[in-house]
Amino acid sequence: MPTAHIDTFTADHLPPKDQWPELLFEGAELQALAARAQLNCAAELLDVAVQKGWGGRPCIVSDTIRWTYAELLERSNRVAQVLVQDMGLVPGNRVLLRSPNTPMMAACWLGVVKAGGVAVPTMPLLRARELRVIIDKAKISHALCDAALAEELRTAQAGSVLHQVRWITGDTAAQASSAAPATSLEWAMAQHSGHFSAVPTAATDTALLAFTSGTTGVPKATMHFHRDVMAACLCWPRHTLQAQADDVFIGSPPLAFTFGLGGLLLFPLHIGASTVLLPQASPPLLLEGIQRHGATVVFTSPTSYRAMAARGHELRSSRLRHCVSAGEALPVATRELWASATGLGLIDGIGATELLHIFISARAQDAVPGATGQVVPGYRARVVDDQGQEVPDGTVGRLAVRG
Repeated sequence: MPTAHIDTFTADHLPPKDQWPELLFEGAELQALAARAQLNCAAELLDVAVQKGWGGRPCIVSDTIRWTYAELLERSNRVAQVLVQDMGLVPGNRVLLRSPNTPMMAACWLGVVKAGGVAVPTMPLLRARELRVIIDKAKISHALCDAALAEELRTAQAGSVLHQVRWITGDTAAQASSAAPATSLEWAMAQHSGHFSAVPTAATDTALLAFTSGTTGVPKATMHFHRDVMAACLCWPRHTLQAQADDVFIGSPPLAFTFGLGGLLLFPLHIGASTVLLPQASPPLLLEGIQRHGATVVFTSPTSYRAMAARGHELRSSRLRHCVSAGEALPVATRELWASATGLGLIDGIGATELLHIFISARAQDAVPGATGQVVPGYRARVVDDQGQEVPDGTVGRLAVRG
């Protein structure tokens, strides 16, 4: 299928085909996905969920907001309408997203992708100089930014190609329609119907630019197609996490980090579960959020698990059952400390921005202390030397992964 992107920047900047990684689609589900010519991953995750009859299920939760799947669909549609009808977005334009983890951040990510845009989520802690590098490298023309984080983006915007910005003000639609300025995203959303047909993107159109510091400290953008987003939902969460529709997800990683994007948005939506988004998720706040919202699945780092272990006994009577650790090496002592404090095991995993999410892991009951796990179905991995040749067991080398 030809690209739906009118702005072909991402396709134009793909490497030559002979430099592409080897893409494997093993198993019936991944093969069926690879055979699809047209796919919009936001519509696949959200519109299809409502079509399945999940519209009334709880979907996105915060301390002040509780949206069903139907309500998230309407809000993401309004975001898409603002982007296309008010901000002049055409398919393929890159849209910078800057916000802590909030329901509106989720609606914005989905709205951008539904509109055929390319989502470029950024860490809330980035300063103007770092944002400017991303804006210039990705030639970003549009942005949706939390008003509390406006100062650094305004500085980065000066003299750049970024010319269309709407601010996430936190106003309700009713407040925004009567009081908020026209630059408020919520005000603009209130002017639209909430009905939007997703752009029929090709499965191989880019949906996400995820920036990584790479090996040089200079930010590099990893491109992920609509197909890639759905493939990630079919691998680690299906085979290792094995969550269900009645699970409640929560965690600390930002949605700008692919660990957080998958664990706190893509994966719960894919199975009809709900997710709790915390703007601040320090260990004490995360532990309290787990208890307050009845969370059953948590994503965070070994450092956070060590800190929460001091109050781990409080979680023994909670609904928590899956604890996912990634982002740094998981020491044996941390695994043992968490188990002693809470009675729960940890699911360790290695992931990478380049591969979108976790590709080596083990279920908590299968974990071997000191080992991360096995290669997740859908991927292959081996340890190689500097020439790419596989090394004997017990030899230090480079981890080569394909999938």
